[in-house]
Amino acid sequence: MPDLYNEVSMNTGRKFKIAAFGEVLWDLLPDASVLGGAPFNFTYRINSLDNEGVMISAVGKDFLGEKALKAISALQISDRYIQINPEYPTGTVNVFFDEFKNPDYEIIKGVAYDFVTFNEKLERLISQVDCICFGTLAQRNSVSKQTLQNLLQHFKGKYRLYDLNLRKECYSIENIISSLKTTDILKLNEQEANKLNNLLQLNKKGLVEICTELINSYRLQYCVITLEERGSLAVSVRGEVVYTPGFKVNLTDPLGAGDAFSAAFVNSLLRGKSLREAGESGNQLGALVATKKGATQKIAQDELNNIALENNRIFDQNFSNYINLFYL
Repeated sequence: MPDLYNEVSMNTGRKFKIAAFGEVLWDLLPDASVLGGAPFNFTYRINSLDNEGVMISAVGKDFLGEKALKAISALQISDRYIQINPEYPTGTVNVFFDEFKNPDYEIIKGVAYDFVTFNEKLERLISQVDCICFGTLAQRNSVSKQTLQNLLQHFKGKYRLYDLNLRKECYSIENIISSLKTTDILKLNEQEANKLNNLLQLNKKGLVEICTELINSYRLQYCVITLEERGSLAVSVRGEVVYTPGFKVNLTDPLGAGDAFSAAFVNSLLRGKSLREAGESGNQLGALVATKKGATQKIAQDELNNIALENNRIFDQNFSNYINLFYL
């Protein structure tokens, strides 16, 4: 197994097979193009955690599609379940920056990943995986949405992970609700939690209350909210409420940090770790990815070892009641 797949040795025992459904796309920056998409970044990190990450998506039969498949191969991710659709272009996002370097995005519609089709190969795959991860963006078109629903119906594994990832003009309340009804783990950031509180008219005043209401309303096993440099908050159906503080690092690029958190979090749960350990692992890997430029840079083992011993933490006192004695 190439060294790329052994960058993080938090695992022992079996490899898990984890599928991610959704967008593979190019972020078209003013001076460069970068291959990404939340499910794609997640799959890369799942592989780096010594598991088998499987990407389900589609690219066009065009220059960007060929370039994407070469980049995917270079990152040692299997393209077996990435369909090639000659009728639609490879997904792209136009990225703009204002005078203060604040980014804005135009996510192009009618692209290949909007038209992923269900087939016997996907039906066989989904019966073998331990976890499936999906988001909201790839459900904007009825074709890919139906394929995802078919995958979820045939899924026999342990966890369905819904990484909310609300993108401008690319989601609907209907799709969010249908996704919540078919998931075990909901992962979202603080801004998305507050937006969901308003969209679904939950009328809750705090993040713990929002998580608890979502768990009760949609039969979730876990709801986890990332808090950027302040760490993460997780609530379980068993009534656990765990806050894990963040790590103080030199921020380079937050791209892919949330996807790395999701990968480490679900990896820990699959391996029988506690909710606190899952949050800690997610925070560690997410923080390290934020110190790199781009979402798919390698994390060296000594970096993980060092941050695991790091005492320079960032606490959010709003969650002081939920801090484990481990941190005190």
